[in-house]
Amino acid sequence: MASSNHLYLVESGPEIDPAVVRSTARFVCKCLSAYHDGDDNALFELGCAFSTGSRGAQCDLIEAHKWFNLAAANGHEEAHNCRADVADEMTAREIVEAQRRARAFLAEIAADRHVA
Repeated sequence: MASSNHLYLVESGPEIDPAVVRSTARFVCKCLSAYHDGDDNALFELGCAFSTGSRGAQCDLIEAHKWFNLAAANGHEEAHNCRADVADEMTAREIVEAQRRARAFLAEIAADRHVA
């Protein structure tokens, strides 16, 4: 799975420092690899990074909501609360976009499993 498929911040918003893009891409790849290896906390870590602008990622509440939503769907208890906190700072359109991105991620995972 290519991390660029899940790095929406590159496609929108103001121009982003290429170093931030590279750092974020590495972090997303690392977390997705850990997730695929069975680390249930990896999606939550992505949500934390995007919600706080840490670990090399730029703050992006849509991405944060997406990752917290996916972590919550996988049973991560703290992700439920974090998703709600992030949603309080978002518009309805932003939440819809985060949900769309989460569904796209799940569809890609399902397609990858179907092919394998």
